[in-house]
Amino acid sequence: MKKGLNILFIASEAVPFAKTGGLADVAGALPKALSGLGHNVKVIMPRYYAIDRTALEHLPGPLGVSMGPMGTLWAGLYKNVIPGSGVEVFFIDYEAFFGRSGLYADEDGFSYEDNDNRFIFLTKAAFEVAKKIDFSPDIIHCNDWHTALAPLLLKTRYSFDGLFKDTVSVLTIHNLQHQGHFFKGAVDVAEVGWEHFNPHELEAMDGMNFLKGGIAAADAVTTVSRKYAAQIQTPEYGFGLDGHIRAHSHKLYGIVNGVDYSEWNPATDGYIAANYDIDDISGKVECKRELQERFGLPQRDEVPLIGFVGRFVEQKGIGIIAAAIEKLAHLDAQFVMLGSGEKWAEGFFSDIAARYSGNFRCHVGYSEELAHKIEAGSDLFLMPSLFEPCGLNQIYSLRYGTLPIVRATGGLDDTIHNYNQATGEGNGFKFYDATPDALYATVKWACDTYRYDKDAYAAMQKRAMEARFDWKQSAEAYEDIYLNTYYSKLAARHR
Repeated sequence: MKKGLNILFIASEAVPFAKTGGLADVAGALPKALSGLGHNVKVIMPRYYAIDRTALEHLPGPLGVSMGPMGTLWAGLYKNVIPGSGVEVFFIDYEAFFGRSGLYADEDGFSYEDNDNRFIFLTKAAFEVAKKIDFSPDIIHCNDWHTALAPLLLKTRYSFDGLFKDTVSVLTIHNLQHQGHFFKGAVDVAEVGWEHFNPHELEAMDGMNFLKGGIAAADAVTTVSRKYAAQIQTPEYGFGLDGHIRAHSHKLYGIVNGVDYSEWNPATDGYIAANYDIDDISGKVECKRELQERFGLPQRDEVPLIGFVGRFVEQKGIGIIAAAIEKLAHLDAQFVMLGSGEKWAEGFFSDIAARYSGNFRCHVGYSEELAHKIEAGSDLFLMPSLFEPCGLNQIYSLRYGTLPIVRATGGLDDTIHNYNQATGEGNGFKFYDATPDALYATVKWACDTYRYDKDAYAAMQKRAMEARFDWKQSAEAYEDIYLNTYYSKLAARHR
């Protein structure tokens, strides 16, 4: 049995260096957890404009990356480590591609027209870094469409390189909605061969679909919850790839993301007004009062306070909240929202906050401090997502004794157990139909439970705070997939 694997982890973003979403959280935490299990992990990502190169170690010598008809492009290479670990992160420095204000889009939200070239370059550069540092990976773990061509590159352009002769590929889908669909000429830039431009691999609507090709070529495919792994095989959630994913379902696995409990822990959280834990949650009352004061709400202990932290986009159920808002605003409850996104939503909820200032407040933007305060000070947490591959805020809420109200989809369905009034079981409240009426009825049910059945609410709080979704568990699940895939490939080669 191989004790420690060499893992090349390729991602377009990773905390604490660059982040737009949950992918960065995974790329910053999973390699660290895998290292803790005894594996040798190297992370590859871009050196974006916002990442200060003076804080990085410069590695001498240029890095040449072949880009087909574009010729060989030469990049710089920098290095750092993920804080709190010895995991090395290698940064690809190429100003023409990564020296921009945004990661994927400009300040107006328009995707960069050369995103195909940018991320083909990153993916190929990862292989060249491995060659430069003489790192022979047992596993190449790529993430989302940005690096999804790595499995196909492994089987084509780099198949004759001895450094990768025993390497297997794992592709994680963090959000299937984004697939990397580009002009088919990108096949030449990728240098994977036009024989792979067919309906079973790269081709989609006469264009090149990076994620589709990655799913076909990868030795294993994972996604970030068991429920989402099942859902993406259906037309409702498959975004046109459900049939393709069903064809590869034999190698598809769902693993719930972990949470960094050193950051999200009410017993040690430096952002909140008073620390508390499962044995003594009295500090939560002080957190609630401070949150009410911070948002300009009346300090009423008896009224349920409902929090929302997330992007103001349709995926997060913003449209459902907006459609139900007049009825919600007339509940004897308080609401605080933190987020940004679609302009109509920012304006709409700001207007609602002005009209119903006594029980509804909204902060447009993002604040790590406010996010922690909302988790700690709220009694209930609202996540009515239309789809949610994994979700993290509902897991944070559990740890903070803030009972989630969720739509039963993806990771929300996997992690939240619906309150059963007959038995008292559960750690939150679920609804199934993506409708304003279903959302309103469930919010009212949760508020009534808080107000009129305090024993049941307190029992659920304790149960919620006992739940754990740590990265060690997730890393062990990935480790099983790595080892099974690696040894299956070796066994097949020697038959």
